[in-house]
Parts: sequence; C-alpha cells; structure tokens
Amino acid sequence: MPTTLDETTPAALRPVLRPLPAMTDAGTRLLDAASDLFYDRGVRAVGVDLIAETAGTTKKTLYDRFGSKDTLVALYLLRRAHRWREHLLARLADADAADRGEQVLLVFDVVRTWMGTQRRGCAFVNAYAELGDGDHPAVPVIRAEKAWMRTLFDTLAGDAALGAHLHLLYEGTLVVLTAGANPLAVEEARSSALVAMAAAERVS
Repeated sequence: MPTTLDETTPAALRPVLRPLPAMTDAGTRLLDAASDLFYDRGVRAVGVDLIAETAGTTKKTLYDRFGSKDTLVALYLLRRAHRWREHLLARLADADAADRGEQVLLVFDVVRTWMGTQRRGCAFVNAYAELGDGDHPAVPVIRAEKAWMRTLFDTLAGDAALGAHLHLLYEGTLVVLTAGANPLAVEEARSSALVAMAAAERVS
C-alpha cells in the first residue's frame, strides 16, 4: 500500500476530497492558527478577530485570503483529513499487505497513538456536533472523511458486512476513548475486531 495519496493509491482508497489550495505565508499562518483554535475551543467559539490576532495578521488579510470563516473551518478539516490519511497509509504500507487481519488491527493501533496527542477527540465528530446537518462547506468534508474510513475497512476486510462492523467499532472507539474517558477503548475494540474477523472467517 502506498505512503501517499496519489495515483499509486488503490482506487478504492483515493480521497473523495479536493486538493489543498496553494497558500501564501500569511494564509498558512492563518490556517495554522485557526486549526489550533478550532480544535481546542470549538468552531463556534472562535471568531475571526482572535484568528487574525493569533496569526499576526489582520481580519482584512483573512477575508482576502479565504473569504469567510466558514471556508477556514472547511480547510482546517480538509487539511486534517489529508494528514490523517497520509499518516495511516504510511503505517499500513509498513505492514504485511497479505495479512489483512494485521492491517485491520494496525488501524486501531495507529488511532491509539494519534489520539494520544489529540486532546479533544475526533475533530470531525466535534465539528459536526457544532455545525449539524446544514449547508456549511465543512459538512461534505466531514462526511467524505467518514466515508473514506468505511471504504478503508471494507477494502482491508475484503467484505462489506465485516467492513461495516469494523468501521462502527472504529468510530465508537473515538468517542469512548475521549468522551467516555476509557483508556482501554482501543484494546477493547481490537479484541472485538478479532472476534468479528474470526466469526467472518468461520462463516466463509
């Protein structure tokens, strides 16, 4: 499995996302500042004044570069999605491609280390909880990320029913690990994944 999201990535795992736009230094600083603030404090709680001040720019620069705060929210999640996918695919590329069970379990291992540095859980879940099912430009980014993870599990499992089971385990792990304050969530999910894969193997 490739380590980057490019033409060598299996078709099923190619991102259903637009590429990240090219940005000036000021634009990058604004996106960096907004990303930290949105994740730490929430999307609704952060205003453009604070973003501009944190980035060392002006509101005018923010609007000139991005047009609106909503665009910044969508780009924050878009960049996070690309970084997560590249990180995960790089780790999967180091595993035995022939052992799908090992690769499935590795996804849970990777999310454990990734979430170890994430103080507020899944950025996509958090953002959706604030934005809801509306016409905000971030909503398609959130849904595309969740759909990609489902496709990943379908691909690794080689079976859509098992993939759905594993994806639900994964999404539940994100919530239980953080909102549920259960440090054993990943270990419990791995155990459940092993049971599900063994049951699927017996059936087949």
